[in-house]
Amino acid sequence: MTPPAAAPEGTDGGQPDDASPGAAGEAHLAAEAGYLPPTVSQETSLGRRVFAYGRGATLVDVDGREYVDLVAGTMTQSLGHSHPEVVRAVTAQAARLVNVHDNPTPARLAAARALARMLPEHLGALGFLTTGAEAVEAALRAAHAAAAPGRTRIAALRRGFHGKTRGARAPVQWDVGTEPPAPALLGYPAYCYRCPFDASYPSCDLLCARLTVRQAVARPDVAALLAEPVQGAAGVIVPPPGYWEVVGRACAEHGVLLIADEVLTGGGRTGRFLAAEHYGLSPDLVTLAKGVGSGHPVAVLAGRHRVLDERTWRAAGGLGSTYGGHAVGLAAAASTLTVLRRDDLLTRVTELGAVLAAALGELADHPAVGEVRGLGLLWGVELVADRATRAPDPAAADRVYRRALDLGVRVMPGGQTLRLAPPFVIEPDELTDAIRRLGRAIDDVHQGRA
Repeated sequence: MTPPAAAPEGTDGGQPDDASPGAAGEAHLAAEAGYLPPTVSQETSLGRRVFAYGRGATLVDVDGREYVDLVAGTMTQSLGHSHPEVVRAVTAQAARLVNVHDNPTPARLAAARALARMLPEHLGALGFLTTGAEAVEAALRAAHAAAAPGRTRIAALRRGFHGKTRGARAPVQWDVGTEPPAPALLGYPAYCYRCPFDASYPSCDLLCARLTVRQAVARPDVAALLAEPVQGAAGVIVPPPGYWEVVGRACAEHGVLLIADEVLTGGGRTGRFLAAEHYGLSPDLVTLAKGVGSGHPVAVLAGRHRVLDERTWRAAGGLGSTYGGHAVGLAAAASTLTVLRRDDLLTRVTELGAVLAAALGELADHPAVGEVRGLGLLWGVELVADRATRAPDPAAADRVYRRALDLGVRVMPGGQTLRLAPPFVIEPDELTDAIRRLGRAIDDVHQGRA
């Protein structure tokens, strides 16, 4: 594995206590301001860091400051930054062939074979695209094409996130800008910490699952249920045992296609190649993206042959995409998946997940922490203003995110929850030290020192 960069003696990972952007970073940001809006995303507007390069689990900014990257780029660099085998594969492919639309290429066949070795056997039909949102929209088109007459509606779960395109956002009501949400049939995720029914597991008898079935699945007009097995953008919502057993069984019984959105979780992030495997689910369609291309733009729609058949391929829009057959991205995917399988990284994710769970467990009793939850190498730390009332504290989360950067640790902000998804190649001691520094950031903010 790639060793962590050495930290200068007497410092926290090579960072001074106040590591706001240095001179080079400030100059870069000032130059960009003439071309780009200053708040492209919450992360960039809060962090104001300009990253120059990365190796393994380490990022380095233009001022030479180092950061342990606990979110693997955008939860994409599962093998770490600039994995040498992926770099060689991409470089070699770029010298041969880049893109010829969706035509067959050796790179596409190699990616398909590598993917088939990791996926459940029933997901044998594949389509390659470029982004998670694009794969989700293709899944929705496929579901409508395969649906029986009269089944015209898509069901989803509250708090779900499926991409930033208009079509991918439509199934779930998120307050985004000035766009009105599209009407949808919405079920309830198993967000036990903030149960909308003020119930407790297991005495709740999985009311959220049973209402999801009644209100969103058991209807004659529903074509498919689109859902993340583990909700990521919502704050890493990990369902308890039984939830998906109830909902998944109902989909099969009522003839509703199950679309597992594994754009974030797919590729081994949770310790299984698909998070659905933890729950015994056999989805009809699966979307993947972040975990399969080491940061290169490649996404996948996988499904049963009876769903992804000629109706899907030839339907208007189908699975065609200008860059869907991008040979460089497919080379990155083939290399990433080969390393993942060869090096048994799913076992490593499980082992590192136990290390991460233990380290985060040390933070669980902090007065500013409401709940710590996760699976494998995907975790969330939810911050609250008051543990008794569970009042969310997104402002504190923003400050902790900035303070953690000052201490040389990069996490991902999102409302009141800080999300963590480190590379699979991070070393255990590097991981525990980074969580220690994150704990210091939480305490500094809580004590008013940051």
